[in-house]
Amino acid sequence: MKLKVPPVLVLIVFGVLMYLLSYFLPVGYFDFFGRKYLMYALLIFAGGIGTISILQFIKSKTTVDPTTPSKATNLVTSGLYQFSRNPMYLAMLLILLALGIWLGNAFNVLLAAGFVGYMNKFQIIPEEEALSEMFGATYKQYCTLTRRWF
Repeated sequence: MKLKVPPVLVLIVFGVLMYLLSYFLPVGYFDFFGRKYLMYALLIFAGGIGTISILQFIKSKTTVDPTTPSKATNLVTSGLYQFSRNPMYLAMLLILLALGIWLGNAFNVLLAAGFVGYMNKFQIIPEEEALSEMFGATYKQYCTLTRRWF
């Protein structure tokens, strides 16, 4: 891997940036009916996706440590992984979107988009390169059939 920053740390950094943005940038505030319900729904959805995707890795007896994809023993392509190659990162994105809704600053969506860009460049693409070397044509076929995020 080119960069070994744990994705959970990246999530925390972007969460802190979202908080700071909403605190120091008073413009962009929004509120709407059902805002808290949407936030809770996103958090529940994120929790479900994250938990199920981790359990699928554990069931397949492969590593959940994204900083060392070379330790992967199996390619998980069923369950949630037949719809998204990165449901754990999708769960993190949903957490950030829920945080942005809770903070109520529309500009936080830019930071959520920044999270996607960062994860694509520094985490997902290096992971894909490593998995492609390990699993060859099987992984390449999986990539053509399954979207990266959702």
